[in-house]
Amino acid sequence: MNLKRSQIASAAALCACHALVGVHAQNIPPSSAPLAGEAQAVIVTGTRAANRTQFDTLAPVDVFTREEIAAVESSDLNDVLAQLVPSYVVQRLPMADGQVFVRPATLRGLSPDQTLVLVNGKRFHRSAFLGARGSQAADMAQIPTSAIKRIEVLRDGASAQYGSDAIAGVINIILDDSVGGEINAQHAQYKENDGKSNTLRARYGFAFGDSGRLNLFAEAAESDPTSRTRQRPDAIAFQNAHPELQVPNPVQRWGQPELESQRLGFNASVGLANDITAYGYGLFSHSDGTSDFNWRNPDTSGSVYNRVALFPGWDVRSIYPLGFSPQYGNEQDDLHLLGGVRGHFSDDLSWDLSASYGRNRIDYRLHNSINASLGPQSPTAFDLGRLSQEEKLVNANFNYTWGVAALAQPVNVGFGLEYRNERYGVRAGDLASYQVGPGAAFGLDPAANGAPGFSDRQAGRWDQDSYAAYVDVEVPLTERLSIGAAARYEDYSEFGDSTTGKLSARYEVSPDVALRGSYSTGFRAPTPGQLNTSSTSQGLDTRTLLVFTSGRLSTGDPLALALGAQPLTPEKSNNLSLGLTFKSSMGLSGSVDLYRIKLRDRFSTSASFAVPAGMDNPLRYTTVNYFTNDFDTTTQGIDVVASHLSWVADGKLNLTLAYNYNKTEVDGGRTSVAANETQRTIFEDRLPRQKATLSAVYERGAWSGMGRMRHYGAWTDSTGNATGDIFQRFGAMRFFDAALSYKVTLKQTLRFGVDNLFDKYPDEAVFQASRGLIYSRNAPYDTDGRNLYVDYTVKF
Repeated sequence: MNLKRSQIASAAALCACHALVGVHAQNIPPSSAPLAGEAQAVIVTGTRAANRTQFDTLAPVDVFTREEIAAVESSDLNDVLAQLVPSYVVQRLPMADGQVFVRPATLRGLSPDQTLVLVNGKRFHRSAFLGARGSQAADMAQIPTSAIKRIEVLRDGASAQYGSDAIAGVINIILDDSVGGEINAQHAQYKENDGKSNTLRARYGFAFGDSGRLNLFAEAAESDPTSRTRQRPDAIAFQNAHPELQVPNPVQRWGQPELESQRLGFNASVGLANDITAYGYGLFSHSDGTSDFNWRNPDTSGSVYNRVALFPGWDVRSIYPLGFSPQYGNEQDDLHLLGGVRGHFSDDLSWDLSASYGRNRIDYRLHNSINASLGPQSPTAFDLGRLSQEEKLVNANFNYTWGVAALAQPVNVGFGLEYRNERYGVRAGDLASYQVGPGAAFGLDPAANGAPGFSDRQAGRWDQDSYAAYVDVEVPLTERLSIGAAARYEDYSEFGDSTTGKLSARYEVSPDVALRGSYSTGFRAPTPGQLNTSSTSQGLDTRTLLVFTSGRLSTGDPLALALGAQPLTPEKSNNLSLGLTFKSSMGLSGSVDLYRIKLRDRFSTSASFAVPAGMDNPLRYTTVNYFTNDFDTTTQGIDVVASHLSWVADGKLNLTLAYNYNKTEVDGGRTSVAANETQRTIFEDRLPRQKATLSAVYERGAWSGMGRMRHYGAWTDSTGNATGDIFQRFGAMRFFDAALSYKVTLKQTLRFGVDNLFDKYPDEAVFQASRGLIYSRNAPYDTDGRNLYVDYTVKF
């Protein structure tokens, strides 16, 4: 971490000047550190004790309130977290198959599925979608923001406490349980007059009986597509060659998809006899979206447009005389249900039993396309198949407050058992969506052009069971020194067993300053989907502008085995952290945390291989790769969070800084690193090493204003071609946001805001210009320019 203090100071000073010119809502800005003079909320993440606050914890935990969440202009929880959490990055990825709709998000630069997501302290299920590098994480966009009371983010390894996936940290979504209601309506659009979005959110909570609570929440959102596109050079040439035709401009669109979504849910609890409480929640969401794919040029796409003797009189130009851009559709249903009971055996011993069911189901479709190898028998619209992920979870948790005579405070002992079943399914698409028709022998492309469907060879259902037992102890040795220890044993049906542990300590230098540190081991087990499934995708070579077909194979596929695939094993980690947390009566509070995460057998995709002549290749792949535990990496970084609250001119001013520096280096691996240089570059440089947010909020009377600066460091883009990968380096970017709100009455608030106030765009993606793309689709920030919004909130 070669950071100069003067560079950080001057950057912070520059940010402060710009942040103060903006304005924002009635809401306090993102603040990971508690404000001095305000009550510190008791947290439930990273500890089994019942009385821990942010300042008391043995590991760093950020807490974001309902007001802070609502202050971010987005109904997508990924976008909210990207603005609240300094080391959290989410990408847009237009025209990237399923990643357009299930966007990868990373914490501390690690893989999306190396962050564990909880809802009310219980594991939330994964998405059915496997990302470009094979990650299979929870899709937090399925959780309605209207349902959230607060978010707790544990920035520390926690596999010993929570199990597989908690390598980078834990995000715990706490659902609202308050009495009362709220309705919020929002409209937004970009300066280019596209991407118009409308969102309606509603929540109502009420009490019943002596101790019952029920909260209901719903939201609906719709957004138009955006387009940051130039006409493709080959489309211009095609138009010049055929002046009698009216070629669309542009022939394909790069931007956010057209998307509609609806989300519903409830959160409930009720007291029963004998000090027992029953509780539960349910979340359901449905979304439907459409995205463009690459344009097929009639003059150069011979594998689609060539006339062959097998189909006399048949010409694709009679169907698509202007070429065609396949339209990729994604319909998604997501369900999570949990029920449980909790109580006390005694004043010192509590218990909690729960069971949950989670399911994510994605149906893919394609229209405005063709299976050229079927000739005149081909449809132009296809059902591509379905992916599904199901998880069943049973937990038994116990907590014992053990009074030890030699200690001033009791020892807290948590222990429990867990059973989890994961099932992954692939349903084949229409036969025509993957069929290799007779025209393939004459050079015509098989399968649905743009996105071949899942074949009967790829379809199936696969299960994995796991059993776990854990113990988690926190010991206050003195009034100033506390230590913690946790251990977890887990047994997987596919891998055998694993034991992880964690040691932590906190020393209170003074009532306002404390040191803390931890060391832990962790793991992430491959999922049934990663172990067993294969997929087919198509890309456009940026040099030849010809379509190529790639296969991502399971490690058990005969072709993958012939190319060197080996059975997958769990990823293993060692996590070391050391930090300082502070607060003061002068309104200043915050924390500084250093960390190092060493990962062994890191999960990714292999290098791409051309299919050797003579090998069985029924789906006609141009290149193939497979999942592999290929690399060992070390990630080092620092998190800095600070907040200052003061009174200025009869108003309240809150300044907040959140900064993260994160660097990953590849140490080695099973195979030669040089043989997979693309993956090394992706691990080390695909995300910014620096990310920071500096915000200022001023509240006075009925008015409130905010200014915010968002900084992203330099990063490296990559794209795959039929002949290999190509890269481009992008420099640092700063965006400025502002908003102004006015309380019309005590229960009604009107807010106007703008993100990317100065309409900043990154450098153009030069190697993608041949496809009409202007800005990189892999950017870690929005590349659509200035976004303006207005919303109205009524509380009752």
